[in-house]
Amino acid sequence: MQAILVALAMALIVFVGLHLIGSPIETLLPPEATHDDRLRLIADLGLDRPLYEQFFLFLKGLLQGNLGVSYVYKEPAVELILSRLPATLELAFAAVLLSLIVGVPLGLAAGWKPDSLFARIIMIGSIFGFSLPIFWIAILLIMIFSVQLGWLPSSGRGATEIIFGIPWSFVTLDGLRHMLLPAVSLSLFNISMVTRLTEAGVREAMSSEYVRFARAKGLSPRRILSVHVLKNVMIPVVTVVGLDIGQTIAFSVVTETIFAWPGVGKIIIDSIAALDRPVIVAYLMLVVIMFVIINLVVDVTYRLLDPRIRLQGE
Repeated sequence: MQAILVALAMALIVFVGLHLIGSPIETLLPPEATHDDRLRLIADLGLDRPLYEQFFLFLKGLLQGNLGVSYVYKEPAVELILSRLPATLELAFAAVLLSLIVGVPLGLAAGWKPDSLFARIIMIGSIFGFSLPIFWIAILLIMIFSVQLGWLPSSGRGATEIIFGIPWSFVTLDGLRHMLLPAVSLSLFNISMVTRLTEAGVREAMSSEYVRFARAKGLSPRRILSVHVLKNVMIPVVTVVGLDIGQTIAFSVVTETIFAWPGVGKIIIDSIAALDRPVIVAYLMLVVIMFVIINLVVDVTYRLLDPRIRLQGE
């Protein structure tokens, strides 16, 4: 029920916001268009109807999976977004996976021996990851690894393989080479966040009673860290990473534009410039639905990781 209310509230915000930023009529009409052409286009787009009627028609189309036809591309907006969404999902999940693979071990190492030189270097490096803008990192990676060294391609998606009717690039070597730079640039902020969150969780867990009891039992430091500490640290990490998947998908537009990655980024940029409302709405509502689903998965994962939450629910 909460998810439905969130989706309805977001639909209202999106609908009102798009009407406040302006009308697409001036963008779509040619310079030589007459007043009759203008009125005809307004009627064709349904913009001559009352605002409340437009909103209810919008909700009806949302429930039916029909958010209109793109003004620019002349295709159904939902189909247009879904055709490019796999590339965006692939890049976003690669970035999040990279943040876990790199961030969690770095956070464990920094939290296990917080006063060591290695831990201080890790924490200082995480500050740079927070501070540097994504577009600057992306351009720097292109200049170093594509222009200067020539190791990796700077644009495109590379070779793909069709799996269940959808092209994927992570299953080919050329696709992985094309994915590496955009995934790294998109994941640096997430790596820094996961690192600092894990480090703080480890330092808090090391002073807890269950760790002292594990030490008193004679368990090895590696077992204490990998079994007892890691499981408790992963609870807040799962929360942040779960929400971060949706955020990474939503904000991958800049990275996709710089690396010419054929996801929804280019379409959204063009649609915003042309005020192509159906495409913008379809993209935003799909992002909202993904956020809601990810939150549900995070809640379920909570119950699996922490027995106390299951007991409270019962």
